[in-house]
Amino acid sequence: MTTSQDLQNMAAALLENGQVDAVVGYCRGSLPWMTQPFMARTPEQAKKLMFNAHCRMNLAAYLNPDRFKGEKGRLAVFAKGCDSRNLVTQIQENRFRRDQIHIIGLPCTGMVDKTKLFKQAGGDILSMEEQGGELVLTTLAEGEKRLAMADLLQDNCKTCISRNPVMFDELAGEKVDELDIGEDRFKDVTDIAAMDTEKRKAFFADLVSSCIRCYACRSACPLCYCPTCFVDESTPQWVGKTCDPTDVMTFHLVRAFHDAGRCTDCGACEAACPMDIKMRAFTRKTIYDCKQAYGWETGMDPDSRPALDQFSLKDPNEFIR
Repeated sequence: MTTSQDLQNMAAALLENGQVDAVVGYCRGSLPWMTQPFMARTPEQAKKLMFNAHCRMNLAAYLNPDRFKGEKGRLAVFAKGCDSRNLVTQIQENRFRRDQIHIIGLPCTGMVDKTKLFKQAGGDILSMEEQGGELVLTTLAEGEKRLAMADLLQDNCKTCISRNPVMFDELAGEKVDELDIGEDRFKDVTDIAAMDTEKRKAFFADLVSSCIRCYACRSACPLCYCPTCFVDESTPQWVGKTCDPTDVMTFHLVRAFHDAGRCTDCGACEAACPMDIKMRAFTRKTIYDCKQAYGWETGMDPDSRPALDQFSLKDPNEFIR
């Protein structure tokens, strides 16, 4: 995996040469398993930048178009494979121009799932270090403990179709091998689809039953940048503000529909959720449907238009006949 020192040097060079106004990346958080988005504006601040298997957030969510008003303003941004695909989508949706961002590509072998980490750690984590394919922990209860990274990966990382960035200006480190996923990529989706109606209804009701409507998923999502979200509208009011099951389900369903044809399965929503809700069960279905109906993979080709942004008389219409 790319070293933090390499990233710091790359970012410092961009800032020193005046190629960009700032670099959007990651810095260490307040706990060993946490990182946070960070904007370095000077070469000195670039020394705080880093990258490891805990950089779960998708930095495409932090590129505010206000930074690009007028002709001035150019940002550099760290981008894993999934992040780069979201940058493609944002450019296609005219959120900013390609020449306004400098993309530092980050080859990625997967992010650690914090819930799996806590479960296997077996106690408070005092320190943590990556060594090859292992995570070496120092815990309060058991002292040093070694965990295999492969057993800790987020679920979306196990079905990733682009570990390497699809678009970049410079690449931090060597490209990594892509996964050979095969037919199991959408097994979770087809398993749910195979349920009868009542069982499937109960599955989704249970899935979101602990939702507290904090909107952490919305805040972390690089696709949620409507000027006013439908949940915040009051004239008319599209959905109630409560944690009533109907209001909660409406929020998750409508958000998933808004992401259809745009979601890269980056996992930022689940990583941000304080209740550990596996909400990718909604968005994964839209990814599967776009793949099956249109052969569409989001953000893989900067020169193509999204599946729901084009019309062809040759499109399959069986579903409305």
